[in-house]
Amino acid sequence: MFEIGFPELIVIAVVALVVLGPERLPKAARFAGLWVRRARNQWDSVKQELERELAAEELKRNLHEAQEALRRTEEQARRGGAQAQQQFDELRTAVKDTGTEHGAAANADTAADVAAASAPHAPVESTAAESTAAEPAASEPGHERPRA
Repeated sequence: MFEIGFPELIVIAVVALVVLGPERLPKAARFAGLWVRRARNQWDSVKQELERELAAEELKRNLHEAQEALRRTEEQARRGGAQAQQQFDELRTAVKDTGTEHGAAANADTAADVAAASAPHAPVESTAAESTAAEPAASEPGHERPRA
């Protein structure tokens, strides 16, 4: 834009003094000051309104970005929860399967133990050394060996 320096203002003041005269110059200066003030006020009003609109637009943009970030975070949380649930279900299934396998083996051992315990005293096989040491000799009187 063009600039008005001090020498240009002096020229304008001298021309205004010559054209208007000393009597009307103060009124003209007040009138010109009033219009300059109004123009500045109008310009400031427009500038403030633009700044408000830009601030509102920036707030809207920031709000939109925050909402998008929240949606992404929510989606990640949902996916993480679904993955955790899936891993939990897989772990539960693995534990149940392992429990079933061990339970079947334990049940088989328990069934054999119950059958052995409930059977009448069945002879227990022992080694020859144990039988000679634990049993009295058959040649001793009164000690006969029971037959099965």
